[in-house]
Amino acid sequence: MPMSSQVAAVRKLSASAALTVAVSILLAQLALAAGKKVIIDTDPGTDDAMAIMLALNSPELDVRALTVVPGNVTAKQGLENALRMISLANRCDIPVAAGAQHPLFQKLITAEFWHGKNGLANIELPASKCKVDARYGPDLIIEMVHAAPHEITLVPVGPLTNIALAVEKDPSIVPLVKEVIIMGGSITGGNSTAAAEANIYNDPEAAQIVFQAGWPLTMVGLDVGDKTLLSKKYLDQLGQTHGPVNDFIHKVASYLVDLSAQFGSDGTPMYDPLAVGVAIDASLVKAPAMHVDVETRGEFSRGETVANRRNAIERNVLHGDRYIIEGLDKVEANAKVCVEVDADRFLQMFVSRLRGK
Repeated sequence: MPMSSQVAAVRKLSASAALTVAVSILLAQLALAAGKKVIIDTDPGTDDAMAIMLALNSPELDVRALTVVPGNVTAKQGLENALRMISLANRCDIPVAAGAQHPLFQKLITAEFWHGKNGLANIELPASKCKVDARYGPDLIIEMVHAAPHEITLVPVGPLTNIALAVEKDPSIVPLVKEVIIMGGSITGGNSTAAAEANIYNDPEAAQIVFQAGWPLTMVGLDVGDKTLLSKKYLDQLGQTHGPVNDFIHKVASYLVDLSAQFGSDGTPMYDPLAVGVAIDASLVKAPAMHVDVETRGEFSRGETVANRRNAIERNVLHGDRYIIEGLDKVEANAKVCVEVDADRFLQMFVSRLRGK
């Protein structure tokens, strides 16, 4: 081949390679601009309300659906709350689907004591312009995961009933889910009982299914939620601007801050919003890998998330009338467990995203 032809061929190849690289970069930028695809499974709920509005006002997230689970309120009340909030945010494009009506094996425990009679701090939002999606919540999760394999992040901020039902009906979704970010659990004691956090306590069997499913899972529990307090300082910042969502969340947060003050706290723990925050920016927390099981039978410990901090257990071998420890066996981690949080950075993010909305 003449030298000129070789040069032309090289130039053509270089141009083709450059075009391929440019297209790859563009596609990556478009994917980033579109945001992380999330399904929020929720029991709305005051802190659920703050979590949902944070997600809807964060460009890093593409909220694909809300699925409703009973927990803070009944399934019926939760669905109504979700529809009214989506309507307030002018996001009727987002499907809102009803899911389970009760936990898998126990009676529901609702929390109007903490969330108000209607679950939304007794704030009456306008009637919803949005319509409920006809699909069953767990089925909608299954459908969306199959439609976008390896792209959907599940963010359950209530009891894990719907997620467990989806896994039980179609286990093939597990390797297709990008990640699961749960608000629930604790490795330092509970709030519903001495051992159990409320979301896990409301359906321990469902939680055990979800923790053992085998997907990438992050547990955003009481441990970090209790360190992330929305105080009057942040409340005042939120109150300096106005908009339908801003004003609603300011009222919700005011209710929660006043309630927390009655129990000696300087602010309200941002449990559910922090799970959304971790979906936005995982660097907000420190989350070492651990093996977590959910206690389903203990008289005093039902609903406890039992974390193996060493990821190892002693190997006991029977010798005659006793067991002898013969070594340590490795236990595979199944969750990242949040233990530390940059609370101020998260709270500033929350306030800035909602101001004036």
